[in-house]
Amino acid sequence: MDLALFDLDNTLIAGDSDFEWAQFLIGKGILDRALYEAKNIEFYEQYKAGTLDIDIFLDFQLRPLAAHPRALLESWQREFLSRQILPLVSEQARRLVRGHLDSGALCAIVTATNSFVTGPIVREFGIAHLIATIPAQENGQFTGRPRGLPSFREGKIVRVEAWLEALGLWWSSFDRSWFYSDSQNDLPLLSKVSNPVVVDPDATLRAHAEAAAWPIMSLLG
Repeated sequence: MDLALFDLDNTLIAGDSDFEWAQFLIGKGILDRALYEAKNIEFYEQYKAGTLDIDIFLDFQLRPLAAHPRALLESWQREFLSRQILPLVSEQARRLVRGHLDSGALCAIVTATNSFVTGPIVREFGIAHLIATIPAQENGQFTGRPRGLPSFREGKIVRVEAWLEALGLWWSSFDRSWFYSDSQNDLPLLSKVSNPVVVDPDATLRAHAEAAAWPIMSLLG
């Protein structure tokens, strides 16, 4: 059996769901444009540069979830998926995922973006497993804080290994392990699997992939 892991943002979708979610809320007037848009762009640039402080970012990104009832958030979630995410999904990305699923591989999306935003996207791809940053809840409502270790950089390895152990598995349980990503932030997990694949990479990751002779591919439609 094989293991196939996929980053989400700028890998399986041609955009960043964290960034797009904040822009979606700004566009609806839920978040104040003057207060949030410049900060959202700043965090996104820090992420791309590999300098993001994940704790500061999560305070920014998760706080709006705590300000609204869960039912209302879920209605926005459905609109967000339809309007802003599905147009970013290429047929090439769908084929890649289907190929691994049809081969019988154990598949998961591994993303730093929180599970509320990414859950519906993962289901759209037909993948059963999501390893994401978890927004904390109390009595069914979000608190605005993360729960446990964020699924970011080295944290992705920790979270993947905890998931595998919960299934009674380990890296050695698989004939081959794959991870697809676009970002230098994912170098730790790319270096862990037997088959790293770089997808439409940033400049830093491209240089590393070329030096290491890792495959480079594009999923842009």
